[in-house]
Formats: sequence, C-alpha cells, structure tokens
Amino acid sequence: MAKAVATLAGGCFWCLEAAYERVKGVGDVISGYAGGEVANPTYEQVSSGRTRHAEAVQIPFDSEVIGYQEILDIFWAIHNPTTPNRQGADVGSQYRSIIFYQDDQQKKAAEESIKKVAELWPDPIVTELVPAGEFYKAEDYHQDYFRKNPTAAYCQIIINPKLEKLIKEYSEKLKPSAS
Repeated sequence: MAKAVATLAGGCFWCLEAAYERVKGVGDVISGYAGGEVANPTYEQVSSGRTRHAEAVQIPFDSEVIGYQEILDIFWAIHNPTTPNRQGADVGSQYRSIIFYQDDQQKKAAEESIKKVAELWPDPIVTELVPAGEFYKAEDYHQDYFRKNPTAAYCQIIINPKLEKLIKEYSEKLKPSAS
C-alpha cells in the first residue's frame, strides 16, 4: 500500500470528513485545525477567528487506489472555492479554502488543479496554497460527527446535499456501502 496524506480546508470540517470517509482508498479522516499561529488550539479559540487556524481535515489515502489529483477533484466538487472566509452560512477565516501541500509534487499538482478549476467558476478562486505545517486534531466530539449525528439539523441541511452530489458525480470512486 502506497500511503500518502492530503490536508485540506474547505468550510466546516464535518462536511469534508463525511465526504472523504466514503471514498475508496481513503483511511480514517481526521478533523482538526491547521494554518494558524496558536499551538494546540481549542474549537472555541479557532471559532473566535483569532488563531488564524482553519477547520481542516487530514486525509490518509492509498495512492495506488486513488490519486492526489482525484482527492483534489472531489475537494472542488464539495465546496465553493470562490468565497473568501466562508462556506454558505459558515462565516469566518476558520472556514476559508486551503490546500496544505506535503511536498513539491503535491504543490505542483495543486497549482495545476487550481488553474483547471478556475476555468469552471465565474468568480476568482480564493483557495490558498500553503505548505503543510502543524496539524492539530480537533476534540473527540468533532471526529466522525456525521456518522454519529446523521439526524442533526446541520447534517441534514448542509452535509447531506454535499454527499448527494458526491454520490452523483463520483459513485465509481466510493466505497460500496457509501453509494
């Protein structure tokens, strides 16, 4: 197994985690915080917007099953990369769009992906591209949030439509139990 990791931020980490957990070749996705200036931040600190951290996910994947480019393709499909510091009703710098690259190969792939996706959107892409730094795992109650709380209002209203889109556009890339 060729192990790799992608670290992405694109709004609420619950949404990204719920989507990527369904993708073939992806392991246990971790919700957390990245891109900020405070060590070991709490959810309350990140939510204040003063830490500069974004809600992010670490996505371990088997590159022999799914490539980094496919990870990015899904990223573009499940969030809006043109809205600075927000995704829908979630507003603040903690919800900004970021690709945290692990190495020069991921950086180059992300740069090419941004150029490609920019042609599809009428507004400019605001997704940041930065080197991966320290990633801080979020509190336990944030891990597997959708799986544990599928009937919660946020899950029904915000996450379910993203999952429906994922199933529609990427069904062949999903684990059998996810479609």
